[in-house]
Amino acid sequence: MAARIPVILDTDIGSDIDDAVALAYLLKEPACDLVGVTTVSGNVEQRSRLVGYIADAAGRSDIPIRSGLSEVLLFGPGQAEVQQYEALEGVAHRKDFPTDAVEWLRRTIRERPGEIVLLTIGPLTNAGALFACDPEIPSMLKALVMMCGVFTAGNGQGPGAREWNAIVDPVATAMVYRARPPACTSVGLEVTTKCMMDADDVRRQFTEAGEVTQAVLNLAEIWFRRRPRLCFHDPLAAASVFDGEILTCRNGTVYVEYKPGELEGLTMFTPAKEGERGPHDIAVDVDVERFFKRYFDTVSA
Repeated sequence: MAARIPVILDTDIGSDIDDAVALAYLLKEPACDLVGVTTVSGNVEQRSRLVGYIADAAGRSDIPIRSGLSEVLLFGPGQAEVQQYEALEGVAHRKDFPTDAVEWLRRTIRERPGEIVLLTIGPLTNAGALFACDPEIPSMLKALVMMCGVFTAGNGQGPGAREWNAIVDPVATAMVYRARPPACTSVGLEVTTKCMMDADDVRRQFTEAGEVTQAVLNLAEIWFRRRPRLCFHDPLAAASVFDGEILTCRNGTVYVEYKPGELEGLTMFTPAKEGERGPHDIAVDVDVERFFKRYFDTVSA
């Protein structure tokens, strides 16, 4: 059996439901060595409790969970609320987690140079602070994979469209894209929005898949009060770490507008010239059928 890929997940679980859906996948993916999970943005303590709830449902209470930065670095809308924490009212769950996410990230990556994939599926505040406090860290990663940005027109995303993870902390977003890890892949809205599923189909598939997805479904019911569908933004980024055939990517350079104003958090992509190689890969298409098969085969195993 091939060696498992060490992954650290950085997440704002509890706002959009797809973070929990991605976590369930990583907990079940046999090719994943989930080194730990860090939480970011707003009430990070509640977010860490949600991670613990899902990890416990998967029988993985051994996974380190660290609460990270709750406030943006300089400016940006932030996101204070953790709507899905309501699902844990009256439910026994772990509540106390260390609050040293950035230092834990720094120490853990340094202990395993060249091994770890940092997978960010929330605002980039933790990652930006990490790269600022220890500028060698990006070069010590195996890869950086982000659900972040929107780069090309398509699937309802027009010129000037922006993506929430990039907007929340635009300065941190710009700092992360200016770093130069050995590999950096962004999975943006124009691709993730192709992976949609209606609420009734989610309920059926998650109920059949087992205990960990049933725990996620408890959170998803809060999401479904306002939205009748689930978009698999973050699970798509997660699955791409283990299956290089799911996404079609294009290489070049990403620039982030970080100054205050109507364009803050805008991600702009310039393709690399022929024969040259840029620092960033962006997803431009997805094999939707292959992705959903990988996801549900994994969580149902």
